[in-house]
Amino acid sequence: MKFNIDACQIVSLPKISDPRGNLTFVEGGNQIPFDIQRVYYLYDVPGGSERGGHAHKGLHQLIIAMSGSFDVLLDYGK
Repeated sequence: MKFNIDACQIVSLPKISDPRGNLTFVEGGNQIPFDIQRVYYLYDVPGGSERGGHAHKGLHQLIIAMSGSFDVLLDYGK
């Protein structure tokens, strides 16, 4: 599978507003065009730290910032 950086996109997720709090959900095959096989949660990562730094030959990912922010670097590995 060849990496296609042009296939990367920002996905809008639904927001259901309610006085008790907002709700957002993600369903594989609906909001995202692939089945969900595994979920990772990263939290309490100190500022300036790096995660990842490894390659995947064939992968679809949805990355969500639940709180705060982060940078994502995508490259062809060269």
